[in-house]
Amino acid sequence: MKKTVVIGGNFAGFTAALEVKRRGGDEYEVLVIDKSPVFLFIPSLIWVPFRRREMKDITIRKDVIFKKKGVDFMLAEALQVDPDHNMVRTDKGDVHYDELVIATGPKVKYDVAPGVAEYATYIGTPKGAMDIRKRLEEFEVNPGPVVIGATQSAGCMGAAYEFLFNFEKWLRDKKIRKKVDLHWITPEPYVGHFGIDGMVGAETMLKTFMNMFNIHFHTEVGVEKMDAHTITLTNGEELPHAFTMLMPPFIGVDFVTKSPQLGATAAGYIPVGEDYRHPVYPNVWAAGIAVDVKLPFTPGKVPFGSPKTGYPSDETGKIVAKNIIKVHKGDKNLIKKAWGAIPGLCVMDAGKKEVLIISNHLFKPRSFAVMIPNVLYDFNKVLFEKYFLWKTRHGYSFLP
Repeated sequence: MKKTVVIGGNFAGFTAALEVKRRGGDEYEVLVIDKSPVFLFIPSLIWVPFRRREMKDITIRKDVIFKKKGVDFMLAEALQVDPDHNMVRTDKGDVHYDELVIATGPKVKYDVAPGVAEYATYIGTPKGAMDIRKRLEEFEVNPGPVVIGATQSAGCMGAAYEFLFNFEKWLRDKKIRKKVDLHWITPEPYVGHFGIDGMVGAETMLKTFMNMFNIHFHTEVGVEKMDAHTITLTNGEELPHAFTMLMPPFIGVDFVTKSPQLGATAAGYIPVGEDYRHPVYPNVWAAGIAVDVKLPFTPGKVPFGSPKTGYPSDETGKIVAKNIIKVHKGDKNLIKKAWGAIPGLCVMDAGKKEVLIISNHLFKPRSFAVMIPNVLYDFNKVLFEKYFLWKTRHGYSFLP
């Protein structure tokens, strides 16, 4: 029996583990090692501060699902891998593997600039979302200027855009919009770039939204420093703030950076081929955010990273699982699909409005790319959430 160990159990790891077991059956022992027994549907975190969702609505006990599907689960922290001896060290003991899948997700670099960790909020974690909810209660009583956006080297601008438009809608609902000077800051060379070199009509559409909602926008900027009252941008401009939400950079987790044989990049990501296989250790694979992705274009004055969202994470989890089975069957014709060649499928929420973003490739060159606005209601965003949570609760990892 072959033993596949998966480190991390959210989008990429969850899919990879279930797919190896589904495809391999009784010939494969699959073990997931994770610090949390809960699957979190991260895209819906943007709704939590505004009480449109509670945390219980977007979390699922993945350990229960794994048990039903014949996948073992170890509630532990993976500390380091020794790929020369096929061994993972955890805080609950050492674990041997035949194949290793690293799907650890990111670590957030809160200290990207002085003051950011202390004075900015972050929507990307349950704690951060609940902290913002509490701060908004205080802000409603005493509103002031607001800054929302992404710092230098950030790669998740999409979620920041979503929070921006949801926040603006919340201001109008609370009837305090006229009391708030709202600013958007981003390292992108233009609004609507999204870290993917833009799409046809994206800049025009986003500028229209910014003007429609009276949002001041600042492009090709990062954060030099901030304190309780002022944010200083890298172009020297100073913005007063009473509330700030910023997307900091993602970096590799400690498990990766403390495993030097993996040869991680300076940012802590794992080098792999288009088959997501490690170039030195053929029984080590990476999926999701842990994968090193090179931008096929020059960012501009201010650096930023590549977007690593749920869809390509799920897709790379499937690719890794298929390739592991192929290797064990002696099939050398592995599936290859570079991160940038994965289709771009995203629904950007805009405060009970939405934009559907669809392309045949995440990065250029593309033969098909379209952005479809829906100004009536964010029906597709809600529908996608319901579908993905249903799929996850049933362990239907094979579905798109």
